[in-house]
Amino acid sequence: MRKTRGILAVAAAVGVLATGCGSDGGDGKGAPPKADKGALPKAEKLAADTGARYKAVGVPALDGMTCDKGNGGFHFGSDLDMLVAGDDGLPQVKQDSGDDKVSCFAATRITLSKGGMRVTAPNLTTRTTLYERVADPAASLSAVFSHTMDLEKGYGRTPVGEPKSFSTKDVVVECQQNVSDTFPMTTCFWANYGAIGVVDFFPPDGRHLPVDEAAAQAHTFAVGALSAAGTS
Repeated sequence: MRKTRGILAVAAAVGVLATGCGSDGGDGKGAPPKADKGALPKAEKLAADTGARYKAVGVPALDGMTCDKGNGGFHFGSDLDMLVAGDDGLPQVKQDSGDDKVSCFAATRITLSKGGMRVTAPNLTTRTTLYERVADPAASLSAVFSHTMDLEKGYGRTPVGEPKSFSTKDVVVECQQNVSDTFPMTTCFWANYGAIGVVDFFPPDGRHLPVDEAAAQAHTFAVGALSAAGTS
């Protein structure tokens, strides 16, 4: 059972949050090719498993964003923060505590307001689980997406519209808009043969990030994070 926390919990003062993350987008190793915002990569069949596995989650260099490990000093509370669930039976790679989280801020900060409280949130927060082997990434992604989104409905996340999925040679992705604690969110899950992750997008202009744009950014994040990770 997930531990219940307070609504719109903040780990630091708003003044500290407004400074964003402290890195300059990671070390830049394996930075993914830049993509036009909202432009989905060419749909392709997931390539065959090369056998590459990952030792840690990397911090990608994303165009126009500053990314760092952690949740950016923000979490919703009340178990509304996204996670990767429903992966029972997949052998996980042991990760250090908190190593699975990366958050990214754009130059223009996102401010969430509720009940007289205002807080700066990242543009996106992510969690990534590493595995010894994901034999069928598409099937595992479908199971994780369904299980996690159903789980989150029980904690107050309300799905909006229909989910959308696509794949490239690198990863498979599935996204859906939702409402979390009154805020319009867009959430994408992704998978390949050695990792499954989730990217939670906060509303940049008070509205849902379009699904295609979220899917494109989730793809770019996943490819960059895996390229910047150590492999075995």
